[in-house]
Amino acid sequence: MAETATRPVVAHRGMITACVTLAVIMQALDTTIANVALPYIQGSVAASADQVNWVLTSYIVAAAIMTPPSGYLANRFGRKRILLASIAGFVFASVLCGLAQSLGQIVGFRLLQGFFGAALVPLSQAILLDMYTPEERGAAMALFGVSVMVGPVLGPVIGGWLTDHASWRWVFYINVPIGALALVGVLAFVQESRADGGARLDWLGFGALSIAIGALQLMLDRGEQLNWFASGEIILEATIAAAAFYVFLVHSFTAERPFVNPGLFRDRNFSVGMAFIFIVGLTYLASLALMTPYLQTLMGYPVVTAGIVLGPRGLGTMVCMFLVGRLVGKVDTRWLLLTGLGLTAWAMYDMTGWTPDVAQWTIVTTGFIQGAGLGFLFVPLTTSTFATLPAAMRGEGTGLYNLSRNIGSSVGISIVSALLVENTQINHADISAYVTPFNRAFDTPAIADAYSPYAAAGRAALDELVTQQATIISYIDDFKLMMILSLLVMPLVFLLRRPGQAEPMEHGAVME
Repeated sequence: MAETATRPVVAHRGMITACVTLAVIMQALDTTIANVALPYIQGSVAASADQVNWVLTSYIVAAAIMTPPSGYLANRFGRKRILLASIAGFVFASVLCGLAQSLGQIVGFRLLQGFFGAALVPLSQAILLDMYTPEERGAAMALFGVSVMVGPVLGPVIGGWLTDHASWRWVFYINVPIGALALVGVLAFVQESRADGGARLDWLGFGALSIAIGALQLMLDRGEQLNWFASGEIILEATIAAAAFYVFLVHSFTAERPFVNPGLFRDRNFSVGMAFIFIVGLTYLASLALMTPYLQTLMGYPVVTAGIVLGPRGLGTMVCMFLVGRLVGKVDTRWLLLTGLGLTAWAMYDMTGWTPDVAQWTIVTTGFIQGAGLGFLFVPLTTSTFATLPAAMRGEGTGLYNLSRNIGSSVGISIVSALLVENTQINHADISAYVTPFNRAFDTPAIADAYSPYAAAGRAALDELVTQQATIISYIDDFKLMMILSLLVMPLVFLLRRPGQAEPMEHGAVME
């Protein structure tokens, strides 16, 4: 009660809440809005199936790299200045993405978008936490959580509608009006925080980690195209990633105030949570990246329909996050985590039986179940990860936690995309071995007429059919891999300790 009395009165709280919420929605929207437009972007910039996923991974990697230092930037230059720069830079980069004429341009501009967008969520959350009293923070964080989750829910639907009725470029231009409103609101109503000229950042640690992440992602993105370690470029990128990570580790254990405090990893719950959230990031966004080409290329769905059937995944996450928020503290979080992993694994298992003839209702219900699994994971995982960590370390720990999630997402997208291309080629060769003029199937008149190996049209039809079958099997292999990963991570749940009396933590931190 004393804190409520001494807290300064903040004018225009409603307007400030609205404008920072808009900034969060804008950033969250871009995590999924481009997914359904990928086939159209691919055709427009002449990219291959694995190359076009760079549009997703570049954004995620840039956001991952810039999330940890966002707190330093806000302390050093003032929270309002950094938030204004982030919104303006994000909108500018969005316009550049819409104007891009080549794959290199759009990937570069998505990197820029990720760099500016990284600070939007943590800074907006910090503003809300400072503005509301402890008694009011629950409602504020609930609103914050909804704004973070509404973006991924609406992203595929809005992206599909814009792509169908205008152009894929409008999935980026849509940020202009949203960003303009947020910018004007922050400029008019948000008060500047006190800047700390003495704030310092460990530039060597930050630089080494950034180079390691960037080189690793570049290696994963380009590996399939360049035949992995048969390429000098891939060897160079792997060497740079390993060397930079080595420098980062040595510096972290020897510097007085390193970028990442090694003491964080002495906490078992935090270490397990970091591995856990990496797998969660890998399986969720990687499966979304797979679903878009599956629906539009293999099943021939219109872009609007693809967006609509993908929407229930986010809805399942949102509904279960509210449910689980009430269960945390009443039910052992380890059982909630096992439930989430079980739902995720079941959804992936169901997807291993899909063919292009699968019903829309099956896609919707399986997607909802997968989203529900994620909803059962987010809040209890964050609660367990930070429950035994000293309060003084939680700010730094939150940045690393979200870094691990983002890296898992980008690595997952790169791996499943590379496996899809490679396994399609392998499966095509295996199936083609059975397609010979002596195959008894050609004795059937209908097959002989449509797929005659003696006619050019027949051979083309045969190749298309074999490619389709090879691709279906490759998708099944990817879904199976993500199912196995969801099952393998289950034993980690039993390594989590139940704290006797943990200091409370805002659940909204999970979505920073």
